[in-house]
Amino acid sequence: MGVDAVANAKGPKSPSELPSNWKLTRWMAGLALAYPWRCLLLLTLHLLLLALQVSGLRLTGVTFDFLAHQVKTDGPLPRWPLGLQPPPGWSAQQVVLALGAAIIILAVLRVTLRYAAAMATGHLVNAILTHLRVRVYDQLQRLSFRFFDQHETGSIINRATSDASGVATFAEFALIQIVMLGVSLAVYFVFMLRINPLLSVVALITTPVLAIVSVLYSKKVRPAYERDRKLYDELILTLAENIQGQHVVKGFALEAQQIARFHAANDAVREQKRWLFPRASLYHVFVGGLSQLNLVLVLLAGGYIVIQHHGELHPPLTVGDLLIFAGALRVFSGQVEAISNIANTLQASQTAAGRVYEVLATKREIDTKANAVPLKRARGAVAFEHVYFGYQAGRGVLEDLTFTIAPGKCVAILGETGSGKSTLLSLLPRFYDPTAGRITLDGHDLRDLNLTDLRRNIGVVFQESFLFSNTVHANIAFGHPQASREMVERAAKIAQAHDFIMELAQGYDTIIGEQGSTLSGGQRQRLALARAILLEPPILLLDDATAAIDPETEHEIMGALDAAMAGRTTIVVAHRLSTLRRADLVLVLDHGRIVQQGTHAQLVGRDGHYADVAKLQVADEESRWILQAARWDNGEVDTPLLELGHKGDDA
Repeated sequence: MGVDAVANAKGPKSPSELPSNWKLTRWMAGLALAYPWRCLLLLTLHLLLLALQVSGLRLTGVTFDFLAHQVKTDGPLPRWPLGLQPPPGWSAQQVVLALGAAIIILAVLRVTLRYAAAMATGHLVNAILTHLRVRVYDQLQRLSFRFFDQHETGSIINRATSDASGVATFAEFALIQIVMLGVSLAVYFVFMLRINPLLSVVALITTPVLAIVSVLYSKKVRPAYERDRKLYDELILTLAENIQGQHVVKGFALEAQQIARFHAANDAVREQKRWLFPRASLYHVFVGGLSQLNLVLVLLAGGYIVIQHHGELHPPLTVGDLLIFAGALRVFSGQVEAISNIANTLQASQTAAGRVYEVLATKREIDTKANAVPLKRARGAVAFEHVYFGYQAGRGVLEDLTFTIAPGKCVAILGETGSGKSTLLSLLPRFYDPTAGRITLDGHDLRDLNLTDLRRNIGVVFQESFLFSNTVHANIAFGHPQASREMVERAAKIAQAHDFIMELAQGYDTIIGEQGSTLSGGQRQRLALARAILLEPPILLLDDATAAIDPETEHEIMGALDAAMAGRTTIVVAHRLSTLRRADLVLVLDHGRIVQQGTHAQLVGRDGHYADVAKLQVADEESRWILQAARWDNGEVDTPLLELGHKGDDA
């Protein structure tokens, strides 16, 4: 059963399972519609702008016809809008001045409303972007380690930043334009129909061609936009890895190679853009050409109608009407041209939306049940019952683990690299869940416990402890921000970190470098230990905390580890006998299975991996002791090897 469960283990939703473009577009629209009042305000402002624009065109045409009638009194009479006419006693100059003043007032109102609409758009987009980034970040905090195992750092950073911006851009440059495009096209088409139905039909001759080309263009460039985002992920990953690995880069004098690698990633992004730009530009030019063709056809047809009805007082189309129609068509064509911009924006936004949606839609594998059991303070009784686990389908890492730990006892895990030691530790705080079997704490299945309560009952010290670029106090109090200075100092003293902290420039207020780069390995481990101790957890997990430090530094923090483990259920991954002999039980893992278990005294006398490790370390310890004794005899050191007594114990 366990093997089948591992084989059927599923990870986060794959890109192939993402919703269609239409559903992604609806999802993006829903983000904007979550702010209905702002959307309504924006729509109202754009409708007012549209009304003012149409009114301005209408007044311009009336003014032209009025002037033409004044020059040639037998010409067609102007068609006053809404039946409004100037008073009979007004002179031509007064009428022209009034029309000019009205046009100026409308222009000023349009400028004012454009500013208000731009401000409203900015506020809406900013609200969407802020909300979306918070949602993505919140989701990232709640996803299991499996998601981070399957996605590169650069990709995750891009999804929370530039991809989120791309989705918000949809609201600014696509959603609003799509809505206003539909409204304005309807308004202008009705406006043109009222002027002359035949010209309106002529103006729409090229519309089917535009629709077909737009659909074909969208299908063509969508994969290119997806590749563009992936290449940008690789560029960010290259930059992030280089910054994080500067010591390695400089240590191997590989600056030139890294520069070449970044250039290659940057050039790949540039080449992809070069592929996109010509096609996007050609599409813009084609759409613009269709718009100009529309205008030419309208002017030809309209000019023919005006000439045919020349000399009539009430012709079906005046020169002023043709001027208004041409102006309306120019705006109409501009809206149609905007389709090309919308198509580009929509493609980019849908690509970004798919990547953001993948994060938000990924199932939270590790979460608190609705009826979860609260856990105030655990006793620390831990049991693994036929536990299986695999990171990927068909590839098991742990197989049929069964063991128990009594409260306050210490269990050490020993095994070769890749045997599953760290994986075993990661199951207890539910960084992952078993694919079969169960783990219990005080008799409760971990999956039935409140997740936050569970993790606050467990202190974890990793092999490579991560420290933040902040004060020493803030790093120790990371899991308990409200902790007083006295509480922080007490934890530091237990971890034997207080003395070296007080030697720093500003003591507990000293800001340490990123990832604790200004501290030694032993100092970083003691700060990490203090951080775990501050929570006073009943369970302590130590993931080979002394592996990356030398024996002398290990000796310095062993006392801290002993103090930290006192009275706590402890699981420690270890390779050194100085740690293993302190355990109440040692489990030896091999390819995810327990192949030996017992105390140090029991295992050291049996054939097997444990005895082999013990013999090698005793031999190494003897060599170190002889060398140290020789250096003491020669006066090179002041004291002989401090671990002499331990050597005898290990043997």
